[in-house]
Amino acid sequence: MTAHMRTRAVATGGTALEEFTERLFGHLPRADQRRWARVYLQGLLTTPGKKTVRRLAASVTTSPTASQSLQQFINASPWEWDPARAELLRWVEERHPVHAWTIGQVCFPKRGEHSVGVHRRFDPVAGRIVNCQFGFGLFLSLDGMSVPVDWRLVLPESWSVDPDLRRRARISPDVAHQSPESLVLGLIGSTAARTSSVRAPVVADLSRLCSAAALIGMLGRRGHDFLVSVPPALTVCAAGPVHAGEPARSTAHVTTAGDLARRGNTSHPYAAPLAGPAARPQRLRIHSALVRVPGGDPAVPGGQQTYRLFGEGGPRTGARAGGTVWLTNMSRHRMDDLLQLVRQSGRAAATLGVLADDFGLLDFEGRSFPGWHHHMTLMSAAYAYKGLPALRERWDRWAG
Repeated sequence: MTAHMRTRAVATGGTALEEFTERLFGHLPRADQRRWARVYLQGLLTTPGKKTVRRLAASVTTSPTASQSLQQFINASPWEWDPARAELLRWVEERHPVHAWTIGQVCFPKRGEHSVGVHRRFDPVAGRIVNCQFGFGLFLSLDGMSVPVDWRLVLPESWSVDPDLRRRARISPDVAHQSPESLVLGLIGSTAARTSSVRAPVVADLSRLCSAAALIGMLGRRGHDFLVSVPPALTVCAAGPVHAGEPARSTAHVTTAGDLARRGNTSHPYAAPLAGPAARPQRLRIHSALVRVPGGDPAVPGGQQTYRLFGEGGPRTGARAGGTVWLTNMSRHRMDDLLQLVRQSGRAAATLGVLADDFGLLDFEGRSFPGWHHHMTLMSAAYAYKGLPALRERWDRWAG
């Protein structure tokens, strides 16, 4: 670096960070792009509080023009983020077994109407309608950690069809409005194409998606094991097991997922909660049943598949009080194994909180579509770089 780009000492390990940056961002064609990638990573790792571009630059370099250059690198420089995300996925897989691919949802509150994809929608966390961006992330669920490796931003149809909005936000011609279900499938498809390991089960919250039934069918037909929370109002048919060689039989017993989860036809005593690692143990029962989801085509493989549906029951909790209902095509798995996957969903949600507090998840101030993806890629890389070494050390001690 020149004298004008002299960086401050890095507590996170200079050589290690350089090697990490080179691996993930070595595809960038220019040396200055790779340098600014390292500066941005370094800033995310060391800057306390809000992670604006100005604060990131000031915490890393003494150059008076660094903020402008870093802004240019994030928002305007035409570099591809997919190769970096693919390399991040492989970097994580090399260091720790992956137990699940977990889909997380995140709402990005925004002021004004200029940030790409901004729109008004109901946020169940806030309990009100907010002005926001909305996106999905795919997390690799490890022992004690979930690492984001890919992201999708919801682009409302109003943004997709307006040429002025597209031009201002630098939205590529090949990017169009997609349903949330299509975005989730895209995340899973890209991860399946990139992974060098055996596909992990997909764990996702589909409880607020209108086309949950269609997405469930597509996941099964694409050969994914999955465990998903579904809308309690989802129509299902109670079913018995289908043996090899037998045709799927329709049933007149049509009900809702929530109703069947409340009563089930199998009950499992369980002493640990579904609601995350910090919840206090209590006596619970997991009610489960075998079901089919109406609408599948009997002529299509998997079109009439039998799933296991289950929900948590107990005093003032769970399925009896309208709690989360889960559906899986892993109907032969032990309930303990399924509940362990359920907790992966809670871990991904907790990771979003850490990303917001410590890694600038909600702090991106740019307005461009590429800029959003650049920031999310670098933020994911910073989180993995900081968290994986300690996790790997603990795993090696346990495995040894």
